[in-house]
Amino acid sequence: MADDSIFIGAASGGANPQQLNLKRANRHGLIAGATGTGKTVTLQGIVEGFSANGVPCFVADVKGDLSGLAMAGSPTGKMHDIFTARAADIGDTAWAYKDNPVQFWDLFGEQGHPIRTTVSEMGPLLLARLMDLNEVQEGVLTIAFHVADKDGLLLLDLDDLQAMLAECANQADELTVTYGNVSKQSVGTIQRSLLQLRSQGGEHFFGEPALDIGDLIKLDDSGRGVVNILAADKLMASPKLYSTFLLWLLSELFETLPEVGDPDKPKLCFFFDEAHLLFNDAPKALLEKIEQVVRLIRSKGVGVYFITQNPIDIPDTVAGQLNNRVQHKLNAFTPRDQAAVKSAAETFRANPGVDVATVITELKIGEALVSLLQPDGSPTPVERTLIKPPASRVGPLDAKERGVMIATDAVGDKYDTLVDRESAEEILLAKSTQAAAAAAEAKATTEAEKAAAVAAKEQAKTDAAAAKLAGQQAAQQARLDAAAAREAAKPTMMGKMAQTAATTITRQVANEVGRAVFGGGRSRSSSGGIAGQLVRGILGGLFK
Repeated sequence: MADDSIFIGAASGGANPQQLNLKRANRHGLIAGATGTGKTVTLQGIVEGFSANGVPCFVADVKGDLSGLAMAGSPTGKMHDIFTARAADIGDTAWAYKDNPVQFWDLFGEQGHPIRTTVSEMGPLLLARLMDLNEVQEGVLTIAFHVADKDGLLLLDLDDLQAMLAECANQADELTVTYGNVSKQSVGTIQRSLLQLRSQGGEHFFGEPALDIGDLIKLDDSGRGVVNILAADKLMASPKLYSTFLLWLLSELFETLPEVGDPDKPKLCFFFDEAHLLFNDAPKALLEKIEQVVRLIRSKGVGVYFITQNPIDIPDTVAGQLNNRVQHKLNAFTPRDQAAVKSAAETFRANPGVDVATVITELKIGEALVSLLQPDGSPTPVERTLIKPPASRVGPLDAKERGVMIATDAVGDKYDTLVDRESAEEILLAKSTQAAAAAAEAKATTEAEKAAAVAAKEQAKTDAAAAKLAGQQAAQQARLDAAAAREAAKPTMMGKMAQTAATTITRQVANEVGRAVFGGGRSRSSSGGIAGQLVRGILGGLFK
């Protein structure tokens, strides 16, 4: 087999061998077919070929089967006889069991190393898709991102986004004037969507340390490309999270890797299993994003391969970019199946010896219609091909085997411990706490001032009442003093009155006695003479 290509398979007897040219492998591809027709084995063989040629791969493992890539197949396996016979039939003399260098990843951190990104790196478009927001709500989310960026607030995890949305709600009137309508109702709807995202396990995906794309693009010591396997069985329960994550990863690769044009071999090959989940119910803006990334990432040296049951699951704008095609059997039981058969038949380069519309419903398990790009860039005519058997185990690893692989790979414990550094949530909480403390202090100051004013007013009232009482007491005391003075003055007056009365009586008595003793002539003096004075002196002494 050529060193610049991957052997896919051949017709019985080794005729028409199909080679995936490494120089054209970044032109993307499609592996399609009904359930149980051999898509997983085809995928496994292609990934083994890339790894052997030094091309790292990223594979979403929906059913858990692809974990077997980490272990060599075994002669005791139930498929050994079938694989041995097929290898001999198609002339694959180099076929032998061997393992591949593997790194296991898991968004939930259960079956592999955690994969995380930050809310800022995810961006508002993909987050809006993830939370099923309408255009108005997506606009509000975009404003929240813009305000966070302007204010230097890191959006790392969902707690940061929750805090930023609350801050936008608090500033809704101001933001509406600057950026357009920001209603608290829209913010509330986004916050409820965040709660739903948390319930689906989305909070495990956001945080730090964020994934370093360089850890996906590695070679082992012997120059083989490392196969990165994402455990997606649990992730499938949240299809929007699954599809948004894969699209984010493609976008990160596109933004991170340099332009290389058409390299001799891809820098990385990316495999989307259950690819229809990426496109189901996707809004127009998201479909345009997918189409853009798929179309442009080729020049970054990345090949994207979609694996799906029905080729019409892929939108035409994306399907037109998929140049390397492996089509397993399709059923034609329903009108949709028949449309898929017709579509598949029309997309292959015609081969006069192959009636695609008929053959596509007759293919055996492990058999496919194959058309690949040639070195000059043109597709080969479609050929009916037996797919080569895989060299690694067909079937999943057990928990113990997986644990050993995780513990001994090159990633180590780099991503195993969550880091929660200061970001929007902590900064906004501190700001809110400071504002609350300042408000409390201002309130306390205001209340103290009010209390002081009330106290001063009450003191003034008390002072006035005390002054009034003092005045009343002074007046009362004055009245009491006057009364006492009057009482004190009464004996003196009585004495004077008694003395006056005594004097009058004495005079009268003296006069009367004088007249009686000496006679009552008018010629006598009014004093009554000597006898009168004597009598008055005696009587006056008696009345003192």
